[in-house]
Amino acid sequence: MLLFVPLSAHARFDTPLRLMPATVPTGAPSPALEARDLPSDPDVPSVRTRAFPESRGDMAPGQSRADYYAWLARDPAHGRQVQEFRDHLAAQGLEEVVPVWQLIRTSSSWRACNAERFEVAPREKWAHITTTLRFVRDEVVPALGPVEAVSGYRNEQLNRCSAGAPQSAHRNFFALDLAPVNPAVTRTTMIREICAAHARDGQSYNTGLGFYNGERFHVDSNGFRKWGADGRGASSPCGARYA
Repeated sequence: MLLFVPLSAHARFDTPLRLMPATVPTGAPSPALEARDLPSDPDVPSVRTRAFPESRGDMAPGQSRADYYAWLARDPAHGRQVQEFRDHLAAQGLEEVVPVWQLIRTSSSWRACNAERFEVAPREKWAHITTTLRFVRDEVVPALGPVEAVSGYRNEQLNRCSAGAPQSAHRNFFALDLAPVNPAVTRTTMIREICAAHARDGQSYNTGLGFYNGERFHVDSNGFRKWGADGRGASSPCGARYA
């Protein structure tokens, strides 16, 4: 028996034009269905005009779009939760900042922690991510181009297991870990552009900015601050130049 997850008019902007790989599990929406739901109006922003794919493909092992479809197919409640979350973002004008399915990736430690690959945050926490997404939309994407979300909400157990700080902003869905989709964006460029944006406008968004190793960084809206890969403010690569 095939299980098809309903796709609303909103869902079409979260769908790549390319065909799904052969590994898409039984029960996932078909490529034909996805192509049909793409907008036809050339004046409507659509995936047809994207310069880059939605994912680098190497930042979230085991949490690909095909894995997301398998997660949806496993329980009809998952599709309802995602749609309600999508509708919340659409009402705020934030549905297209980052692909919605990436916003529910949990942590790269999901396998080691025996946790879910995807999880929709509790409804009472949804308002927390809106300011973070506005900073991403208004400051990050103009500086770096499209970004991929590799970690969003983490429940208490997963946060502890993945060595998250006890008061991690991920616990209350203030935070996203992101990476530039364009592989030409180097770590040096990423740091320069995002540090400048944080110094200029981060305080008005209450933005926390942290950097990991490589081309991966953290943003939240749970307090204006910055830190480096060791979690200390003094090690932030932004430095005095961006103070």
